[in-house]
Amino acid sequence: MALPAKAKIVEVGPRDGLQNEAAVVPATVKIELVDRLSAAGLPVVEAGSFVSPKWVPQMADSAEVFAGISRQARTSYPALVPNMKGLEAALAVGVEEIAVFVSASEGFSQKNIACSRAESLERLAPVAARAIAQGIKVRGYVSCIAGCPYDGNVPVAAVVEMSNALIGMGCYELSLGDTIGVGTADQMRGIVRGVAGSVPKDRIAMHFHDTYGQGVANVLASLEEGISVFDSSVAGLGGCPYAVGASGNVATEDVLYLLHGLGIETGVDLDAVAEIGGWISERLNRPNAARAGRAILAKREA
Repeated sequence: MALPAKAKIVEVGPRDGLQNEAAVVPATVKIELVDRLSAAGLPVVEAGSFVSPKWVPQMADSAEVFAGISRQARTSYPALVPNMKGLEAALAVGVEEIAVFVSASEGFSQKNIACSRAESLERLAPVAARAIAQGIKVRGYVSCIAGCPYDGNVPVAAVVEMSNALIGMGCYELSLGDTIGVGTADQMRGIVRGVAGSVPKDRIAMHFHDTYGQGVANVLASLEEGISVFDSSVAGLGGCPYAVGASGNVATEDVLYLLHGLGIETGVDLDAVAEIGGWISERLNRPNAARAGRAILAKREA
């Protein structure tokens, strides 16, 4: 199959990346991060989430972040929303796109959001309906598509079931997430083919964590299956508070280096993203996990 001519990167660093940081990141740093990412040409920057600060304290200032960012017309700024209360908070600050999330595995659903998969869908249906009625776009996340820290292997049928439920709710796009980063290229091909049996490929995005170093390989496998939307995180920020040992998201810099090397258009300035990755890693006092980013910065210094 011919590779896509263009690909869309959904930058999740400011939300999925920062939510697992041990130290509180000031709102001013988050605002600068979002603004720099959108200036680098990223078409989607997930800027925060409206979840209980008791569970995810790093996202407690999302309203302040949304109020402070300089919104660019070419960039969308989704927020993660778990329930109606979160939706109300997002609407209050002018959010125009939300993301809702479910798990393909029962164990992760119980540990992450304290309810069954079926209950999670029941909770989200009125949230999605209300958002859509107000002209808000809704994106759906399915987590633990390749494996679960509690249940082990996750059947493709479970991923397909939850994907179909989110599409039925009105989600315009599905992000299929390997939350603990255990998936391999062949496994991803099987998952894409399974979900694509009922969901058009142009409505499927892939979201990889790099725990076993398979993120970029899994992006390539997905490209070969006709997928052209990928979630990634600047400097490889991230992890998962409910999946012990899960390392960060696949780095935006590494994904861009692959895509550009394949001649696939993204509209994103890789050098600018590498610079942002170096800057945010310094601010967080953590190693820069983007291999392409580190190489670009080292070459520039030399």
